[in-house]
Amino acid sequence: MNMAHPGRWFFTLFLCGFFLQAQPAGYPPPTHLVTIPTAGVLVRGSFSMEMRIQRNGGFSLGLNTGITDRFQFGVSYGASHFIGDTVVGWYPRPEAAVKYRLIDETTAFPGIAIGIETQGLGAYHGESNRQRYDVKSWGLYLVGSKNWKTPLGNLGLHAGSNYSFTERADGDADPNLFFGWDMEINPELSLLLEYNAALNENTVTAREISLTRNGYLNGAVRWTFVDHLHVEMDFNNLLFDQDRITSFNREMKLTYIEYF
Repeated sequence: MNMAHPGRWFFTLFLCGFFLQAQPAGYPPPTHLVTIPTAGVLVRGSFSMEMRIQRNGGFSLGLNTGITDRFQFGVSYGASHFIGDTVVGWYPRPEAAVKYRLIDETTAFPGIAIGIETQGLGAYHGESNRQRYDVKSWGLYLVGSKNWKTPLGNLGLHAGSNYSFTERADGDADPNLFFGWDMEINPELSLLLEYNAALNENTVTAREISLTRNGYLNGAVRWTFVDHLHVEMDFNNLLFDQDRITSFNREMKLTYIEYF
């Protein structure tokens, strides 16, 4: 398979899914994979706390709550160099996240959600010609998710498009594309893989998407350590540019979900 054409690769995986038991999974899909949003939402009366431990001693902390079975709302904040001996780079403001599921998933059709998320990843750069995070926030997005039951557990495919309306000072305000995959190995362990085309971070267009030239390919192992607590090891930017950095980015994410 030619990995230089991620659209064909994703489409092939999507078709293969129809040979599985095509029915909605027994539980809603995750609200995010490694970084990309999905069509999954928190149910009414639930909330999640998420801490992302990032490179260079950075962190971000987010709190989301299910207002209804279709609508969730959250806030987040963080800093770069929080751990270490350099000046802490606090984010300029708390960021917000809202999501509404427009269409429920059925046996034949994916679930579809629309949302706004202004929290980017990594350090914030406040220069007048940048004013953005290392990885831009999703901004306004539309995403679809489809799940199947397999002999091992749930298999989910997710794809969407976004427009980062808060981070445009760098002169690149193009719409973006993203897609991903999550697979349960057993009730405790899941594998995640996603691709953020990053069309709003360079001059590449959707017609020119290539895994070897741009975008972020991210993977993760998610472990449900105890009930309601997910421990995740993330491996971001796996196809890094060796002329600019020497290795992919390793991070950790802790997510706790509770009901009230």
